[in-house]
Amino acid sequence: MSEQLNRRRFLSTAAAAGVGISLAGSVRQAAAAGEKPALLGGKRVRTQSFPSWPVQDKREEQALLDVLHSGDWYRGGGKYVDAFEKAYCELTGSKHCVATANGTSSLFASLGALGVGPGDEVIVPPYTFVATVNVVMLHFAMPIFVDTDPETFQIDPRKIEAAITDRTVAIVPVHIGGYAADMDAIMDIARKRKLPVVEDACQAHLGEWRGKKLGTVGDTGCFSFQASKNLNSGEGGAILTQNDDLAAGCYAFHNNSRAPKIAGYHFNYLNTRASNLRMTEFQGNLLLAQMTRVEEQSDRRRDNGDYLSTLLAEIPGIAPAKKYGGCTRSAYHLYMFRYHPEQFAGLSRGKFIQALGAEGIPASGGYSPLNTESFILETLKGRGYQRVYGEKAVAQWPERTRCPENDKLCEEAVWFTQNMLLGPRSDMDQIAEAIRKIRAHAGELAKA
Repeated sequence: MSEQLNRRRFLSTAAAAGVGISLAGSVRQAAAAGEKPALLGGKRVRTQSFPSWPVQDKREEQALLDVLHSGDWYRGGGKYVDAFEKAYCELTGSKHCVATANGTSSLFASLGALGVGPGDEVIVPPYTFVATVNVVMLHFAMPIFVDTDPETFQIDPRKIEAAITDRTVAIVPVHIGGYAADMDAIMDIARKRKLPVVEDACQAHLGEWRGKKLGTVGDTGCFSFQASKNLNSGEGGAILTQNDDLAAGCYAFHNNSRAPKIAGYHFNYLNTRASNLRMTEFQGNLLLAQMTRVEEQSDRRRDNGDYLSTLLAEIPGIAPAKKYGGCTRSAYHLYMFRYHPEQFAGLSRGKFIQALGAEGIPASGGYSPLNTESFILETLKGRGYQRVYGEKAVAQWPERTRCPENDKLCEEAVWFTQNMLLGPRSDMDQIAEAIRKIRAHAGELAKA
């Protein structure tokens, strides 16, 4: 009898909570309906700026001065890049770290250490920054695009295996926005097909997959410290790996075929082609200063991003990016959602973003379909690719790399940048308030 009573109490409490949530959403929407959008002459929701980026103080100033006065400005003579590599290993739980000039360099060196070259194919997503693809073509390999899972914005692991051929030599998943790609499914495919996985974690600092830091799950993990990134030195990058041989290969590739420094300056070269992709001492010490606050900032983004998703999920026509079950922490370099104009009286995405800006909420539409960019096909039509792959393979490439789900996503996506998640929770309430107001007056806005 007591079990039945407890069950009834639970069900009645849950039902009441559901009604409460529903009523709260209805009350908020009703309030929004009485407020005129700023684009139509009303009062804007937000008048102050979001937190600026980068964050810096005396710590960064002292870090730069320390390098300046040391006289050792490059990694061959100084100590700060070595110190950063050690600290980044400790932060991420990685065995090895190789610091590089930028995120593109980290990807380029990873593929180089794996021996990627002419005649090879590399699996990549179409929803990513162009560097992911440029590094493949810099090795004169062919990028093979696999369509996006629109609910998560990540590469769709269900479509990877069908894209693999006897020319495939690597899979490069991208943790876009700092959300995790489905690493369980991707690693299962990679093990089955005996392919290395290069994680493009350039936007995923301190993100996690089943409690492990993103960038430490695959064979290598690549990071960017470019000016917009969650850990920032203006430019800079890093490669993480647990593999001793890969670490040595990445180091040699980034250091003009030379192994890690030994006593004195040396000209002993390893058996690999390479480049100069080294990080400077200024970057290394600046990153050490930035790392003093990176975990607190990451916690704040996570809390605000998760809270914002609960608010936006209440609004018809707004679909926050979903996380795979293994994503135990998003880095929230971007806050991403899909916008459905049919739920906003046909208000176009462009006009929606314009209306958000008028309310003091800056947003963008994100990436365009990378697989349809003309420069890629023009590169493949060039003399070198034609000689290696042949006219037939190049002619078949556009159809082979069609990504219809990604095409649709690129028409629906809306982004907020990571600095917008660094303020108080009330900032998230204002973002949601602005979207509710726009939806309540979407018909008027569409005609304006």
